Amino acid sequence: MKKLLTISVLSTQIIFAQNVAQKLDDVTKNLMNSSLAVSSNLSFYVSDESGNLIYEFQGSKGLSTASTQKIFTAAAALETLGKNYTYKTTSSYSGNISGGNLNGNLFITSNGDPTLGSWRYEGYKPENFKQKLIEAVKKSGITKISGDLIIDDSYFDHQTIPGGWPWDDLGNYYGAGVWGINWRENQFDMNMNGSEIKSFSYPLEAVKWLNDVKTGGNSDQSLIFTAPHSDVALINGTLPSKAVTVSGSVPNPPLQLGVEVQKWLKESGIEISGKVLTSSQLEIDGKKSLEAPKNNIILTYESPTLDKIIYWFLRKSVNLYGENIIKTLGKEKKGNPSFKSGIAYLKEFWKSKGINANMINFADGSGLSPQNYVSAKAEVQALLYAKKQTWFDAYYDGFPTQDNGMKMKSGTMRDTKSYAGYHTSKDGKRYVYAIIINNYQGSGSTELQKILNVLK
Repeated sequence: MKKLLTISVLSTQIIFAQNVAQKLDDVTKNLMNSSLAVSSNLSFYVSDESGNLIYEFQGSKGLSTASTQKIFTAAAALETLGKNYTYKTTSSYSGNISGGNLNGNLFITSNGDPTLGSWRYEGYKPENFKQKLIEAVKKSGITKISGDLIIDDSYFDHQTIPGGWPWDDLGNYYGAGVWGINWRENQFDMNMNGSEIKSFSYPLEAVKWLNDVKTGGNSDQSLIFTAPHSDVALINGTLPSKAVTVSGSVPNPPLQLGVEVQKWLKESGIEISGKVLTSSQLEIDGKKSLEAPKNNIILTYESPTLDKIIYWFLRKSVNLYGENIIKTLGKEKKGNPSFKSGIAYLKEFWKSKGINANMINFADGSGLSPQNYVSAKAEVQALLYAKKQTWFDAYYDGFPTQDNGMKMKSGTMRDTKSYAGYHTSKDGKRYVYAIIINNYQGSGSTELQKILNVLK
């Protein structure tokens, strides 16, 4: 009797899976046969929570992923660095303190904390860092600085932008680069009134603007162009003829932090005679860079833990965090903080977890590069691996709930739409899935969610 019962249950499960697979096949082929999908490519893979295949459509074909690329980066970071990993920013000094006068330089350095001055974390905002830094300077007995304020941004290499990113993206907030010193997520806001620049969220240091914006339409169709270390920025495109806010990426975050710290010191009654200098600018000027002293440390400022960073990385798709993690992985695991080194480690990591190397061609850690090519099957394999790990709760918590009520990471880019995530259906069946479409003539969002609704 027990054997017959087992066979009956298995038969029911097989029939159920076949019914779901048939429904998925019907809606998928219906989409691909539509007039809007004439030149489209689709990769779609669904399994149960044990990894048993339920449905596959061209699942081994690699496609551009957009931000579902982040599921690979986030999982590798949580396992490699640990969910309690923190970044550190320190302040120290050279020379000596005599009668309140620092006969030397004041330094600020970091191992690339992407959250320094971020508005997302309670207790870690710009004013919190300001308070702790000024308190530390005063506690050390410094009332006057006769030297310079040195922002040591030398922890990473000089390349701040992944090589595959489109030029149109670089100056916009989602195209912010990664520096050894990051500040306010390397983002600023511009308050516009039609085509007129009215104000900034904070004064940008040493940036001059070219403004080619025209008024027109009802939505933000503007683009901001900034480049690392450049003192010229451009905004063009169109904006509605009303007050709107657009966001861009800071061309020199270490300098921006330095200028703000200099102002804080003066406002707090601490004189500083010298200039604000960054390690990278000293190199640009042909001078020897000055690294922060390892002794005479007056402040060690820790970031939020990695699990909190991963939450926002996935929930709000912060590209800066992904590229920062890539450089951190390169530095920690290969001793080389370059994008190339970090990407190589990321691919090695997932290959070691059983994913076919031909199904993962990573170009960055965030998915902004159109040169990322990944199959939906590889994404599901990564999701399944993550589900078995002790850090999974921190990972899963970051997945947003989409318009159709399903908890999944989305990706959106020109000619690309993707989703990847986990879902428990009304009858208790647990699915792990990924779907990617390239070159669809519509937005793709509604159509892909309709397909995934079969799993509900």
